[in-house]
Amino acid sequence: MALSLKQQLKLTQQLVMTPQLQQAIKLLQLSRMELVEAINQELLSNPVLEENQGEEEIRQEQGGGLQTEVGERPEGGEELPTLASSELEKTPWESSALKEAEWREYWDDDGRSTIHAYSFEAKEQVNYENIVRSTTDLLDHLLWQLQMDSGDEQERQIGQLIIGNIDESGYLKASVEEIAEDAGVEPEKVEKVLRRIQRFDPVGVAARDLKECLLIQIDHYAVGDPLAKEIVEHHLDKLERHNYQAIAKATGSTVAEVARAVEVIQGLEPRPGRSFSSEETHYIVPDIYVYKVGDEYVISLNDDGMPKLRISSFYRDAVNDNGQPKDAKAFLQEKLKSAMWFIKSIQQRQKTIYRVTESIVKFQREFLDKGIAYLKPLILKDVAEDVGLHESTVSRVTTNKYVHTPQGVFELKFFFSAGLKKGDGEDIATQSVKERIRQLIQSENPEKPYSDEQIVKLLAKDNIKIARRTVAKYRNMMGILPSSRRKRPSVG
Repeated sequence: MALSLKQQLKLTQQLVMTPQLQQAIKLLQLSRMELVEAINQELLSNPVLEENQGEEEIRQEQGGGLQTEVGERPEGGEELPTLASSELEKTPWESSALKEAEWREYWDDDGRSTIHAYSFEAKEQVNYENIVRSTTDLLDHLLWQLQMDSGDEQERQIGQLIIGNIDESGYLKASVEEIAEDAGVEPEKVEKVLRRIQRFDPVGVAARDLKECLLIQIDHYAVGDPLAKEIVEHHLDKLERHNYQAIAKATGSTVAEVARAVEVIQGLEPRPGRSFSSEETHYIVPDIYVYKVGDEYVISLNDDGMPKLRISSFYRDAVNDNGQPKDAKAFLQEKLKSAMWFIKSIQQRQKTIYRVTESIVKFQREFLDKGIAYLKPLILKDVAEDVGLHESTVSRVTTNKYVHTPQGVFELKFFFSAGLKKGDGEDIATQSVKERIRQLIQSENPEKPYSDEQIVKLLAKDNIKIARRTVAKYRNMMGILPSSRRKRPSVG
């Protein structure tokens, strides 16, 4: 058979992720802080974009309905495309008007841009000098005390080695022998310095284990309960299991006396370095607010603190200037097109968040009215079909986005959970089951806590039928100890 070259026409369809579409998807999944950072980065990289800080709030006609009652569409809001599909390519965002650089529709008669991804009321700027502070960590705190402590230069060097081997919880992670070898001294010398450091603030720091840490605090605070010291020295394993009867039998005490000694031990600090932890509290700023007005719920996007973007009038005039070099004009047109797409992508993000939240509020109306016990099972597919988006788009929208509701602040993903079948055939969300288990354990008698099997029977009275192992799994997920370790004997 002879080989030959032939030409053949073939028609195929292919989904192409344009850079603009990739940018829109990326902006959609960013958290609030990440979005602000992305906007600031775009302001630095694109000279055509600028932030409007001093002018009166101007809303684009399409975004005028960011705050409406549930069930109503934002005024002027067109049907939104799905970012996860090729439908976005069908929108007129890259029409011939854009390609011909007809930018006049994006400015009003005064020459100001009417494209604003964000708008917020003028507020007094925060004086950060009043809130910025520096914290002292455990290492610095101990080194400062070491410098103030009496001792020769060699002892200070040993002390620095000891402090350098203390972890964030305040425990010494190197042996005395290892420190003595590094310092070139006898272990007895290290022990002497170590005992001094263990009396530094916080008391019990540089202990080698929990027992030593608690004993140091008992001696330092002169706890007038010899039983507490005996329990720490010889019966910590029984204390961990809350086996008060075994401790009473071993020490020749009553259970009430053991309970009082345990209360003393619980007042000690098992992690001396906790108060110097470098972990800082991160406060959540909600992306959406849901208010109840009368019998309806109102959704409002939180635009406070978000930059209000516009296209620079200076570069607009430069584009319209026929005297500009061809290369410069082409560059500016490209930047204008990029800026317009960036602003529209942010508007698309805000509208999509609004619509998804609107759908969630519709599904979880009973939860908003009555609380977590009434949370309904909900999956991404339910919301995606309701708002006409792809499931992956809903997943991106609900990740790292927080909503303030009458029941508290929640991540949007909180409202999605699988369901369990109740005895009457209805579905109940797993979050509601967990909350019911938590309520049962909180109301139990501490002297006779509920076992997992008893919790199963109590849930069955509410038509919630689950296995004992499921109760144990949910209890562990909530960080609740088993009944044997929750038991508290009577002190009286």
